[in-house]
Amino acid sequence: MDVLSTKLPGCKLLAPQVHGDHRGFFVEAWRADQASTLGLPAEFVQDNHSRSRQGTLRGIHFQTRPGQGKLVRCARGRILDVIVDLRRGSPTYGEWEGVELDDEEHRQLWIPIGFGHGFCVLSEEADVIYKVTAPYDPETEAGISFADPDVAIQWPDDLELIYSQRDRNAPSLAEIGDQLPFVYEPE
Repeated sequence: MDVLSTKLPGCKLLAPQVHGDHRGFFVEAWRADQASTLGLPAEFVQDNHSRSRQGTLRGIHFQTRPGQGKLVRCARGRILDVIVDLRRGSPTYGEWEGVELDDEEHRQLWIPIGFGHGFCVLSEEADVIYKVTAPYDPETEAGISFADPDVAIQWPDDLELIYSQRDRNAPSLAEIGDQLPFVYEPE
């Protein structure tokens, strides 16, 4: 598996070897024994799977305490996967990065604790699967608005976006920034 560079420090875009022929493909999506070599945690505690239709926008979500690292992949279809740096004091605080994940290249995005996460479905339908480092806890569930003008994420403008009221009504980063438990620690 190759590790590709990302704009936001700490995040990693992973590109596995895809073995394909006329029958289909085989890809090794995860190997615990390679985790430390790739700079990833060796253990995940929960796998999540969502299916969404074209235009669905989910996010920008995060867990506050203890935080939650995510390894995200798109098993079917194509998505724009977006991360936002929420680490106070970070040189990239409030900046976002988007990468396309799909079922052809099988890339995965490692999102460490301290980043918000969201995605938009670009294909007719998409299955998104992600491993997490801490179980979901509704008490620590949080988010920022996907439409925060200060973060200024550029979502696809050729799709009619479908989102929950919870996501639409989420606060801006400026409204909650001082309350975030994430602090930047240089590597």
